[in-house]
Amino acid sequence: MINIPINRDENFIKTFEDAASNPSQMADWQLFKKSYQVAQTLQIPSFKELVAPTFLPHVEFLPHQMKSAEKVIQDMNGRALLADEVGLGKTIEAGLILKEYMLRGLAQKILILVPASLVNQWALELNQKFLIPAVPSGKRVDWQNTNILITTLDTAKSARHRQTILEQDYDFVIVDEAHKLKNHKTKNFEFVQQLSKKYCLFLTATPVQNKLTDIFNLITLLRPGYLGTYEDFLQQYREQNKTMDEDPYLKQLISKVMVRNRRGDTGIEWTKREIETIWVPFTEQELDAYQQIDQYFKQNRAISSITYIREFCSSREACYLSIKKWMEQSEQTEAQEILSVIEQLPHHAKALKLVELIKQSDEKFIVFTEYRATQIYLQWLLQQEQIPSVIYRGGFKKGKKDWMRQLFQNHAQVMIATEAAGEGINLQFCHHLVNYDLPWNPMRLEQRIGRIHRFGQENDVKIYNFALENTVEEHVMKLLYDKIHLFENVIGHLEQILTDINVNNLEKEVEQIFEQSHSIGESRIKLNNLTSVIQSYQQEDQLKENQV
Repeated sequence: MINIPINRDENFIKTFEDAASNPSQMADWQLFKKSYQVAQTLQIPSFKELVAPTFLPHVEFLPHQMKSAEKVIQDMNGRALLADEVGLGKTIEAGLILKEYMLRGLAQKILILVPASLVNQWALELNQKFLIPAVPSGKRVDWQNTNILITTLDTAKSARHRQTILEQDYDFVIVDEAHKLKNHKTKNFEFVQQLSKKYCLFLTATPVQNKLTDIFNLITLLRPGYLGTYEDFLQQYREQNKTMDEDPYLKQLISKVMVRNRRGDTGIEWTKREIETIWVPFTEQELDAYQQIDQYFKQNRAISSITYIREFCSSREACYLSIKKWMEQSEQTEAQEILSVIEQLPHHAKALKLVELIKQSDEKFIVFTEYRATQIYLQWLLQQEQIPSVIYRGGFKKGKKDWMRQLFQNHAQVMIATEAAGEGINLQFCHHLVNYDLPWNPMRLEQRIGRIHRFGQENDVKIYNFALENTVEEHVMKLLYDKIHLFENVIGHLEQILTDINVNNLEKEVEQIFEQSHSIGESRIKLNNLTSVIQSYQQEDQLKENQV
């Protein structure tokens, strides 16, 4: 056995007593006071009160944003669907919630998934407004050692990064434009489902896009099993034709995981939304070409005519390139005569009307079109009139999109955009919007308008809707938009009404009406019947609200 010598320290007690009676010998008094002040500052007296606003005196939070953050933190345990209507500041709410969790020491490793066009915007807002050192992903990303990363879903789920990201344990995950996860059979859904995450926020202005199962899938990602199995949910609510409003239990369940503020409930005084429809007549030559295209493709049953006449209503270029591509793919030569007719046409009547409108004012305009060929044509035409413009579309990298936005704000008078500008970007410095091509999906329309008609807009917003007389655009405008007041009731009750009448996609429904009709009169009757059904549901909802 080894003997270990034990020596008694006879001086320890006296030394300790002397130090305790004179603590300045143990630590520097000034450092101690600073440490004490830091501890006092970081002290969180109550879990029920937000501490983040105290650290962000330069940011003015709106009452509904504060209430939303409190609800998510206190009642939803940091897993929620932020579904405010467009322009109410979902990004601000998400930043506030994230800052709160960081200050409380509950979130350190954070992943933020956003559309490519919004990566830099998110980084700017988190850094400047919330003092959160978020880093946008570049070509070389250190997923393991970077604590707060902003990237796109496409980048994150790519074969190059997927496995590394799935190996991380994230404290907090945020997904912007989360309606892209609505289909549980997609790779996006599967990837987000596999992420290791404690707290999670989904942001979307359209939680229900015509189907109740959309919201089921989003909530299942947030809280697996919360609404039961997909099959049981489908049977209970689809087969029995139930809706969220008709089932108080379902409505209550969803309210415990979703925050949805509407414009009318916020108490904010919004600037006005002035809407003007600009009717444009085709020239006789253009109308004749339009009818020839419609007739030719209606006779050719293998392909729908609606695609080509919609393109022709946008520009000669869009229709010409589309028909030419079809001819090459199908090895058809019969349509060459149609191409020759299009080649002889003068400038598009609607394009000339747009130039006339823009020349009447020095204000900035954002012009939405459905087709890239139309974008190029309109930019060329504006250039001939010495009107500076920029193009904004989905194929651009995020850096170029930011550059285009900056050029529009500081130099150009016009931005010609496809649907890529319909989500995420904020353009409050502009208050004139032109729907050069009117979308047949009302959800997309509201996304467009939300780019300029949002909190922070100081001017009344002017919206111009272009429609060509004696074409499908006239029927859609008069029998769809005007009749059921889509400009006033785009997102809200309409999405539920479409679910009630089993219309999964309004745009496809309208297209089918035109495709399956043998005459203009028949298409009008069918479209009128559809809108009458929607109108009757709107009136029923209005009666219920008045009774309440």
